[in-house]
Amino acid sequence: MTSQDLPQPAAPAELTPELAATIEAAFARRDRDNMQPTIDFFEKLLAEHPDNPYVLYEVGGSYDTDGQEEKAIAYYERALPHLTGEIRRKCLLQYGSTLRNLDRFDESLYIFKQACAEFPESDSLRVFKSLTLHAAGQKDKALATLLLVIADRVDSAEIKRYEAAIRGNAEYLAGL
Repeated sequence: MTSQDLPQPAAPAELTPELAATIEAAFARRDRDNMQPTIDFFEKLLAEHPDNPYVLYEVGGSYDTDGQEEKAIAYYERALPHLTGEIRRKCLLQYGSTLRNLDRFDESLYIFKQACAEFPESDSLRVFKSLTLHAAGQKDKALATLLLVIADRVDSAEIKRYEAAIRGNAEYLAGL
C-alpha cells in the first residue's frame, strides 16, 4: 500500500478483551523518553499475534513516538486495511502526521483529506491536517482550517457573535 492508495476497511480483525487489556496496560506503562521497552513489548506481542492490525498499529505508534518514523509507516500501512472506527481514525492521524514529519506533504495531505471525509466530525484530524498545510507552505489554508474548527467547536458567546465573520475569513483564506 502507498499513501496514494488509502484502502477501505476489510472485515474487522478480532480484538479480544484480553488483547485489548494487554495493549492498554502496555500503553499506560510507556515512557515517552525511553520507548525501547515499549517497542520490545509490542514486537513480542506481534510475534504472538502475527499480522494482528491492532498490534501492528501499536508497534507503529511505538516506533513513531521514538522518532523512527520510517519504521512506523510500514506498520501503519499493514494495519490500516483491517482497522475500523476509532482505532482506524487514530492510525490515519498518526500515519498522516508521520508522513508530514518526513516532509512527504502531498501524501500527508492526501491521507488527511481522505481521513477527514471518512471521519467528518474529527476535530483532531482537521487540526493535524492544518499542521501539514502549514508545513507544506500553505499557511492561508492552514489558518482557514483552524478557523473552521474554532467556528464549529468553540461554544462561547464571543465566537458565536462573530461566527459568520470567522467563516467568511476562513473561506477567503482557503481560496487564496
